[in-house]
Amino acid sequence: MYQLRKLKLNGKAINSLNISIPLLMGIFLFFNPFPHTTTIKEICFYLSAFIVLLLLVFKKTAFSFKTPLSIPFTLFVLWSFFGLFFALDKPNSIHDFYAHLLKYLAFYYLLVNFFNTKKRLGVLIWIIILSAAAFSTWAITYFYFFLGNDIATQLGLGFTEIPINIIGIVTLFAIILSLYLFRQVTNVYRKTFLVICLIITSLATLLTQTRGTLLAMVFSLTILSLKNKKVLMVFTVSLLIAIAFLPVRHRLNMENIINKLRDDPRTGIAYNFIEVIKDYPITGIGFGMQTYADEKLLDKYNARVPTNYRQPIAYKAPHNLLIDVAVRLGLVGLVLYLYIIFAFIQMGWKKIKYGKDDFIRSWGRCLMAAFVAVFIQGMFENTHSGPPAIVLYAILAMMTILWRLNMKSDNQLDIKSAPG
Repeated sequence: MYQLRKLKLNGKAINSLNISIPLLMGIFLFFNPFPHTTTIKEICFYLSAFIVLLLLVFKKTAFSFKTPLSIPFTLFVLWSFFGLFFALDKPNSIHDFYAHLLKYLAFYYLLVNFFNTKKRLGVLIWIIILSAAAFSTWAITYFYFFLGNDIATQLGLGFTEIPINIIGIVTLFAIILSLYLFRQVTNVYRKTFLVICLIITSLATLLTQTRGTLLAMVFSLTILSLKNKKVLMVFTVSLLIAIAFLPVRHRLNMENIINKLRDDPRTGIAYNFIEVIKDYPITGIGFGMQTYADEKLLDKYNARVPTNYRQPIAYKAPHNLLIDVAVRLGLVGLVLYLYIIFAFIQMGWKKIKYGKDDFIRSWGRCLMAAFVAVFIQGMFENTHSGPPAIVLYAILAMMTILWRLNMKSDNQLDIKSAPG
């Protein structure tokens, strides 16, 4: 460390290093939904982290951990660390504690500190929209044209790195951002391009035919419609027309929904993991997700479930974000997780009600709608790792950026640098 400090960095080198971090994180975010891009993402993340450490050593960056979520995050991390001593699979829990918690928190703080202006936040929004549109284009082309699947087949069926429900989490987030950005963009070419991205991403979302995503869409659009009625009305009508001509309509008829509610395996899965919580109510089974792969353990609890809800095979995940936290970290961990959610909602509510300008208030509402969407989808799918976790932490970071912008004095707010 001392040897590093003896080196000298000139102004151009410092500027280049500071600019490279949002560039690398933008690449990381763009490739988030794409399968088989782990190497690219790892290089971008670790190179960004290294550059930040380098700048911190030379005291050439104003990196800050101060946010409304810092205390909830700290308490959650400390409890997760404490739980490592009681984990059923200690090596995997230690690995996942780093890979699926500390890394995501580092990602959160990188976004908060290096996309901390309105202009950069606008760039971040565009990256997410373009990423989802590019991924949707690739997924539709590859799945239906290259693989030759019938249009009635759910988009992504058989994908391993990004399953069907996960596709909906990525695309719906982009749809919400696109709808809110549309009313702010004035350039006709950007507006046209945004509509094209919205159509492609919406088509991919509907082709997944996931009810959880459609339910999340309904609630998020309801929140958005409070201040964006005209755009939302046009989009909703277009959506209903699209549904009428796509296979997803068959999954929305009343008989199909009733059958799904009656036979949904998630009910049995929930029973199974609630039995696990009963045996490990305080510290949980450990942070490691591979513990779910212990079939003997899960079969043991499956045998306790009422006969009508027993699963023919042991499902290796709760498919519910709240149950997932309670199983791995106990009820104490669940309370601390809910504290993070409470702190986020409180931060968002204050930005919506008392933001210093329309930019902060409107985007606060948009991000709250996005969070509601991810939370609802998290009731039906695992969202604490991979692309959905990146989406969740991106939403947390973007709301925090709004909080920081709101903390600045009025003459520091760059009103002209809104997205679009």
